[in-house]
Amino acid sequence: MNKYNSDVESADAFKKVISDLKSEIQKRIIGQEEVIQLVLTSIFCNGHSLLVGVPGLAKTMLVQTISSALDLDFNRIQFTPDLMPSDILGSETLDANRNLKFIRGPVFANIILADEINRTPPKTQSALLEAMQERKVTISGNDYELQAPFFVLATQNPIEQEGTYPLPEAQLDRFMFQINLDYPDFKSEVEIVTKTTAIEESKISHVLNAEEIIHFQELIRKVPVPQNVIEYAVELVAKTRKNREKAHEMANNYLDWGAGPRASQFLILGAKCNALFNGKYSPDIEDVKSIAVPVLQHRIIRNFKAESEGISISEIIEALT
Repeated sequence: MNKYNSDVESADAFKKVISDLKSEIQKRIIGQEEVIQLVLTSIFCNGHSLLVGVPGLAKTMLVQTISSALDLDFNRIQFTPDLMPSDILGSETLDANRNLKFIRGPVFANIILADEINRTPPKTQSALLEAMQERKVTISGNDYELQAPFFVLATQNPIEQEGTYPLPEAQLDRFMFQINLDYPDFKSEVEIVTKTTAIEESKISHVLNAEEIIHFQELIRKVPVPQNVIEYAVELVAKTRKNREKAHEMANNYLDWGAGPRASQFLILGAKCNALFNGKYSPDIEDVKSIAVPVLQHRIIRNFKAESEGISISEIIEALT
């Protein structure tokens, strides 16, 4: 039930909720403010995120902490080369009366941590596709709805490591953000070591429940967007498509493939959420720019010339904005 009298009141409450959420999360997660912000943005935009970074950067702890603060069910799936689709989705089995019974897999939770998703072959990776896009699972022609809210946070080792399988482009496009994690700075690492080697672990309080999360997800959809902001987002995506009418010189020179319409949609949704984070009732162009890199970097492909000249994806996106 909506406990707020108006959308404006909900928007004001949302800013306070986000502040409380960050305070709870930062009891355990030191630093990583931008990562936390982006993960929360994707949750409230009803999207998914792909975390890319080397092991040991508290990716699993981050997801567990967020699920605790949001009072949501959490399952972790460790992706390995021998993992089968049924290990994720579930399977049918015979019960005592020899009737088929569906045993739900770990995907039936609110928050799924798909750990090291690029360690498993594409057949198993794609088992998540329908769940991520349709919020349901189909087994033997029967549909099983996933409980809302539903959010996949996948972690990925850097592609250059051995024993990995690059994610198919169709699955990459389902992720709202690719979030790159880096090593903590010296001061943060000192604080991490101090806290994690002590006896007591900080307890995380529940800030929101599932019903309230869905309410704020719906609120973000209602946020009005000026026409010039929508046109900026669409034009930004169009600039990535080489040899097209709106193509940017950087795209023509350094890209093999540009982003699709889903990128434009996520730019606007993310900008709406970012505006509410900052106490604004409508996004501007700066809100779009603030999320351009995590929205676009896994949707555009550099060519050999860019790689040979050391031109990074983020440099290309910065030039487009």
